[in-house]
Amino acid sequence: MVMDTGRKNTKGNKHAVLWLFDLDNTLHNASHAIFPAIHVNMNAFMARTLGSDGIDADAATVNAARENYWRRYGATLLGMVKHHQVRPEDFLREAHRFDDLLGMIRAERGLINLLKRLPGRKILLTNAPLHYSGDVMRHLRLQRHFGKHISIEAMHVHRQLRPKPSRHMLRQLVAREKVPARRCILVEDTIVNLKAAKRVGMRTAWVTQYLKDQSNTIKRPNYVDVKVKSVRQLSKNLHRLR
Repeated sequence: MVMDTGRKNTKGNKHAVLWLFDLDNTLHNASHAIFPAIHVNMNAFMARTLGSDGIDADAATVNAARENYWRRYGATLLGMVKHHQVRPEDFLREAHRFDDLLGMIRAERGLINLLKRLPGRKILLTNAPLHYSGDVMRHLRLQRHFGKHISIEAMHVHRQLRPKPSRHMLRQLVAREKVPARRCILVEDTIVNLKAAKRVGMRTAWVTQYLKDQSNTIKRPNYVDVKVKSVRQLSKNLHRLR
């Protein structure tokens, strides 16, 4: 679903910068508690779905399916929809079920000031569902700084769900916003999404501070224009994103 937050619309200005911000592990630390909870929820849902005769599938079966679908489609959800006739809304609802979401959110200070300093329009582009991403954005008080909020429910191409890293979806977004791809900047923690954006012609910024692997020590790939530990460093790197 696309949510218009009421910010001034400058769509159609081919010289304006359009920022496309990811949410989880970009604007807040989802690895702290939220991603572990999603992992548990997702596994439980998949175990029920992949099981038979009222018996849940075992952990090895679930893990193999999840990794396979992520590798093939870029999102476990797409594999569950394609191969198991799962309704996307059911999967997303169960995966994002939390007892205390607000208590699980961790984010650094200064994000509002950062967004004020960055020139151009800003869109939240997240593979998370609207109810969850909206709650996080409201808790962080960031929603008013984004012209649009595009959640996974809105990422359809020819009536097929196509979340990031779909290049077809990114091209459709660029066309709809009437901004050349070279004037768009995707800010992400997920490297495969940045690679897709670069192939579409966008600029790319890789945020690494919330990643639990060794991304902070990995050399910047050639499809990443800027590698930063924190989104707060973006304003200092504007010259490299133009």
